[in-house]
Amino acid sequence: MNRTATLALAAALAALPAMAAIEEPAFETLKQSGDFEIRRYAPMIVAETRVEGDLWDASNDGFRVIASYIFGNNVAAKGAGSEKVAMTAPVTVEAAPEKIAMTAPVTTEAEGSRFRMHFVMPSTFTLATLPKPKDDRVKLREIPARTMAVVKFSGFTGEGKVKEKTDELLAWMKAGGIEPAGAPQLTRYDPPWTLPFLRRNEVMIPVKAGPGDASPARR
Repeated sequence: MNRTATLALAAALAALPAMAAIEEPAFETLKQSGDFEIRRYAPMIVAETRVEGDLWDASNDGFRVIASYIFGNNVAAKGAGSEKVAMTAPVTVEAAPEKIAMTAPVTTEAEGSRFRMHFVMPSTFTLATLPKPKDDRVKLREIPARTMAVVKFSGFTGEGKVKEKTDELLAWMKAGGIEPAGAPQLTRYDPPWTLPFLRRNEVMIPVKAGPGDASPARR
C-alpha cells in the first residue's frame, strides 16, 4: 500500500468514532435475511427540499440547501438569532412527483428528474422548537411511524448501483409476499470522503404495516 493510500485509510478509520456518535433514527428490526431487513421506524421530523437534475447533481444541491439550514441559515424558535442543529444520519433522497404527499412517503412514481432530499432532525426537537428556515426551499415536517423494507450495501451510489439494489430489494419483497407502499429511497450514512468499502448505504421502500408491527418510541 502506498503512502497516499495509507494516509487515506488512516483518516477514514479516525473518523469512525465521530460518525458513531451521530444520532440515527430509532427503529425495531422485525425481520432480517442477510443484507435485507424489515424495520419499524418511530415517528421523526425531517428538514427537506426538492431539487432537479440527475441523482448526483440533485444530491449535491439538496445537501447544500439543507446543510445551510442546520449550520445557521435559520431563525431560532425563541426569535433570538440563529441556532445550529446537530448533524444526524442518514441523508435520504427519493424521486419525487410534482405534488408532495401530506404525510407518509410519496406513493407515486417519479415525474421527470425531481428528487426530494431530507435530513432527520435530532429527536430532542419538536416542530415547535426547531429553528425556522430562512430559505423557503427548506420545509419541516413530521413523518409518522412507518415500516420499511431495506437492503444494505457499501461502495458508491451511482444510478446503476442504486437501480441494481432496488431491483434486488423488490425481488426479495415479492418472494416474501411483502407489498410496497411507496417510492424507493436512497440513504447514505457517511461523509463523501469515506472510503467506498467503509460506506454504509441503503435502499429503503415503504411497506404496508401488519397488525403486529409495534411502533418504537422516539429517542
